[in-house]
Amino acid sequence: MQTAFAEENLGVDNPIDIFENLAAHHEWPCERGTEDDLNVCISGNYSDYHLAISWRPDLGSLQLASVLDIRVPLQKRNEIIELLALINEQLWLGHFDMWSSDGAILFRNSMMVSGDVLSEGQCDTLIQNTLETCEKFFPAFQFLMWAGHSPKKAMESCLFETRGDA
Repeated sequence: MQTAFAEENLGVDNPIDIFENLAAHHEWPCERGTEDDLNVCISGNYSDYHLAISWRPDLGSLQLASVLDIRVPLQKRNEIIELLALINEQLWLGHFDMWSSDGAILFRNSMMVSGDVLSEGQCDTLIQNTLETCEKFFPAFQFLMWAGHSPKKAMESCLFETRGDA
């Protein structure tokens, strides 16, 4: 994955600054909640993705959470939990989750920052991986909830790869 930024490593005072610069470069709307938090909105093919990026200096860890524009009705939550397990088995990085309070589906990924060195390319890759993962599996949630597919069938529909445009 290519990035428009130089791959120079940056000392990590606050990596949220790097993400804020990336958002400005891509012209993504963003808002700094606190010194250690940034909210970014990115338009995808299926939804707008609302990314919450948090820096925990005490852990040397970044967390990126993307909330999907989906709320799971109570009667579908058991099937969604099964689908989440099937999807998460396929992922190398990050995982999908569902908030028990409101049925919101989100994708979370974390990055440990070791040696106080972090590049813009690493930050951009974290965002791009999140977007690609959300875009790949968003239809599975729709297929299950609105088209009535089983969790297994919904999952299979997202693993089918097409080439070109129809």
